[in-house]
Amino acid sequence: MRDEEIVEKVARAVLAHLEPVRSQELQEDFAALTQHAGHADDSSCFLCDGRGECHRRRPVTLRRILAAGACRVAARYPAGPVDDELAPCIDHTLLRPEGTYADIARLCQEAAEHGFASVCINPVHVGAAVALLAGTSVSVCTVVGFPLGATTTEVKAFEARQAVLQGAREIDMVLHVGALKSGDLAAVETDIRQVASACGSDALLKVIIEAALLDDEEKVRACTIARLAGADFVKTSTGFGPGGATIADVELMRRTVGEELGVKAAGGIRDRETAERMLRAGADRIGASASVKILRERHARGA
Repeated sequence: MRDEEIVEKVARAVLAHLEPVRSQELQEDFAALTQHAGHADDSSCFLCDGRGECHRRRPVTLRRILAAGACRVAARYPAGPVDDELAPCIDHTLLRPEGTYADIARLCQEAAEHGFASVCINPVHVGAAVALLAGTSVSVCTVVGFPLGATTTEVKAFEARQAVLQGAREIDMVLHVGALKSGDLAAVETDIRQVASACGSDALLKVIIEAALLDDEEKVRACTIARLAGADFVKTSTGFGPGGATIADVELMRRTVGEELGVKAAGGIRDRETAERMLRAGADRIGASASVKILRERHARGA
């Protein structure tokens, strides 16, 4: 008998001994918690036959956990999208300078309709987006020191503080790329740490390293400093630099930060296949302006 079979047999025997009367009641409770709107989790998972595949076999339960306020759910790496559903992994993005008030309203409406993780917008639109998304599960994310990362640390911290006061719950700041490439690692660390302090416990901080401007050694340095300085995520690109997210960069960033930080892939992600590959490579979030198109490809595939 294999080790897995022995463990399963013993676990079932112990549970049967401890809960001989409530076994049926527990199964009924499990069924009630794992069914919603015509969707149901894998019933064989009642005694944890999932072997670490909860993200695939218990999507209803996971969505309820996330809706209750969890920021992260652990899964065996590589996890891939939950229940073939990418929306909770996507920051629905509009950072074009010509974006109108109507564009922002439409972005927020789409985010609420599809259940995206956040809308990622320029700071001038934060107040309006917070009002438009009140009562939904969608966070408001904004950018700091964008898109060059070349504003002073004091200005970046002020931008972050103002955005948080207006209701932003995620801040994507651009790394001081010039300082990193000059070898002034202390300046890079101070820059991130002060923005992290401005975010406090009210907002997640994602550090955009603009990977297309860095060699691999510099990417590792950037991610390591971000982790030490109190960031919550590292992010590949602004979308305004010379290149966007690549599988190699996401894999390298994940190896560098381990499970301590999130990884956000952004820049040039315009189809479902690319988004899924980024998630399999280790990304937790996808930044995309083509978010709705990506989800529609899911429906077309299933048609």
